[in-house]
Amino acid sequence: MKVLKFGGTSVANAENILKVIDIVKGKNQKDNVLTVVSALGGVTNSILECGQLALDRNLKYELLITDLETKHVETAQKLITNGKLRETETEVKNLISEFKGICHGIYLLNEITAKTRDYLLGFGERLSAIIIAEAFDSREIPTIHIDARELIITDENYGNANVDFDLSYLNIREKLIGLNKNVIVNGFIASSAKKKQTTLGRGGSDYTAAIIASAINADVLEIWTDVNGVMTADPNIVSSAYTLERLSYEEAMELSHFGAKVIYPPTIQPVLKKGIPVLIKNTFAPDEKGTFISKEIDPKAKPVKGLSHIEKVALLTLTGGGMIGVTGIATRLFSTLSLNKINVIFITQASSEHTITIGIDESFVDNAVELLNIEFASELQLGKIDEIQVEEKLSIVALVGDNMKESIGLSGKTFHALGSNGVNVRAIAQGSTERNISIVIKRDDVKKALNVLHESFFLSEVKKMHLFIIGVGNVGNKLLAQIEEQKAYLKKEFKLEIRVAALANSRKMLFNHEYLDSWQGELMEQGEKTDLKKFIATMKKLNYRNSVFVDNTANEEIAKIYAEVLNSSISVVASNKIAASSEYSNYKYLNELATKRNVKFLYETNVAAGLPVIRTIRSMIKSGDRISKIEAVLSGSLNFIFNNFNDKTSFDKTVKMAMDEGYTEPDPRIDLSGKDVMRKILILARESGAKLEFDEIENEGFIPAELFKKEKSEDFLEALKNNKGHFEQLRKKAEEADKKLRFTAIFEDGKASVGLLAVGKESPYYQLDGKDNIVMIYSERYKEQPLIVKGAGAGAEVTASGVFADIMSIANE
Repeated sequence: MKVLKFGGTSVANAENILKVIDIVKGKNQKDNVLTVVSALGGVTNSILECGQLALDRNLKYELLITDLETKHVETAQKLITNGKLRETETEVKNLISEFKGICHGIYLLNEITAKTRDYLLGFGERLSAIIIAEAFDSREIPTIHIDARELIITDENYGNANVDFDLSYLNIREKLIGLNKNVIVNGFIASSAKKKQTTLGRGGSDYTAAIIASAINADVLEIWTDVNGVMTADPNIVSSAYTLERLSYEEAMELSHFGAKVIYPPTIQPVLKKGIPVLIKNTFAPDEKGTFISKEIDPKAKPVKGLSHIEKVALLTLTGGGMIGVTGIATRLFSTLSLNKINVIFITQASSEHTITIGIDESFVDNAVELLNIEFASELQLGKIDEIQVEEKLSIVALVGDNMKESIGLSGKTFHALGSNGVNVRAIAQGSTERNISIVIKRDDVKKALNVLHESFFLSEVKKMHLFIIGVGNVGNKLLAQIEEQKAYLKKEFKLEIRVAALANSRKMLFNHEYLDSWQGELMEQGEKTDLKKFIATMKKLNYRNSVFVDNTANEEIAKIYAEVLNSSISVVASNKIAASSEYSNYKYLNELATKRNVKFLYETNVAAGLPVIRTIRSMIKSGDRISKIEAVLSGSLNFIFNNFNDKTSFDKTVKMAMDEGYTEPDPRIDLSGKDVMRKILILARESGAKLEFDEIENEGFIPAELFKKEKSEDFLEALKNNKGHFEQLRKKAEEADKKLRFTAIFEDGKASVGLLAVGKESPYYQLDGKDNIVMIYSERYKEQPLIVKGAGAGAEVTASGVFADIMSIANE
């Protein structure tokens, strides 16, 4: 025999009840079925409200009772078609009349006892069972309605009665075994040995079904609800959560204890003891597999099966030297709270016995502190125990899985994932079964933590990254295009989804909480005025997991905020050279801060655009090599200029060509002054281990100093035109010697310099085409023949590609 239980949403109205009938009818063709039903949707709340209004001497309770009668009568009228409608309506009205009389008594006496409240609450299930049983009968499904009060016997602990299992099992077997009809039983209510109505507390209808299933040794207990089963996480928080097809009893109990609301742990104890499986199904999607819960443990299942959480938690910490070695402290702590019905949901204790930390519901904090201050008044006065520490606005997140105990490094992976996203763990507890790891975090971090852990333990199909991009000009525009082009490929092949969460340029910024797909029109039309402080504040407030701040500008003010961003546990990817080439102390601080916060500060494109120069040097250093010298042509823009500067194209026109192609900085004076190359060789020197400052680099410039006094770039370009002779002289001199002009950089013996050279055919620089860069790295391992990195070193496309590569390296962590 199968026992099915349908909750309030499943029997909310006539339409839903028809779905229930179809489900049970299908089961009846194969097995005998007993169905436990809850009150119609919303009825229990209305009943409670009626009682409270009557207690408050508010006659509005009479209007609510009229609404309740109408709801039930109309439901019956839609469902019952076999000539028994009038009889059913009479039963309904009689029960409503009885209910009204009790409410009137509460109104007159201005009192409601626990016993009366229990009796009131039972009307919802009594009414629904009558209507649903007749609805089955009217569809030629022979049905008998048995009142649960005839089956389940309890004590008189009203509100949460304790079941007499021996007597209840005897009653159930006598009433049910041998019946060949469809059986409807109302859930939630029971009766004492003295025939006084009681209720089974939270999850009472599930409990009714479990007790009956256990008594008759049912094949399975099916709990039908409005979700497809137990999910890997709360789908309202983790959009990629999915239904778990199988769980062990223990896994189900752990998940439900920490907030998974599909089942309530105490209610399935009767079937757990008998080894009867539980199947969670969706009334509104009956073809879905649901979640099958049994005693079986799947050894091939993932270590972490699911995540759950409890919100509104507070930590209370009892600490003091007077606790060490003293027996009974913990007993007094827990007894004090237990006697006052304050449930402890989290416990952790230092092995030194110096500290005990407990987690309780936030609403009990004041009461708990007062009680503990009284209990430990003597120790507090003598200084043996310190003042009780209270931390509020917290939540508990739990990782659950039977196979966690077989998984090495799971705790480390958990802390790494959370730490990389700036989620601070306030406390941790793990049971000896190693089936559960519970961590306490700030409530504001719950969404981020659940999503990060869901992705980290492969519960999510895809990992999501959130980009906050400043700078959507040449490089930024190309980057967005590349991301869009690769989006489908990355999702399919690497299970990675890159989402642009914010965009900004010098004028407008745009945050889209649904994420930005098309941006060009939106940024200018919907964006607000750019405010850097607000941009950072909003990014931090959104608190997205796997966030990366991307700087595609050459703006010094933006470079100054990297520390704040990194300190917020958000990685930084920068094509902007200013931070890495600023004071050595700042360069070092940013890199150390990134390491401390377990995030990344990447700036590969600061040197040679998309060429892997910095990455190569870092790999050499990490593997134990030592850099002795670097020789390089590091300006793709200057190389382009000197490769195109000839007797037919003047120097100023060549500079304009480079600007139009997007090879130079927005202000070409940065390139032509040599400052850009100075920054690049400075960064490479620092990556090689040198403590070098910008003003320590020698610069043998080739542009007359007075030209740089021009305030506007337009005036500077005009000045270049007016000084054609100077540049032509440099070109001719090189040409006559069969040489080419190259702006080079060198780092050796802790010193660096940049300058214009005329190089002959024997030089590796001679054959550099277009905007190419070349970097020759000499080291202890590359003494005679340097390690050479060569390729395109300028241009929006390759720079964007380098930025994208940095983003991907973070994604692959």
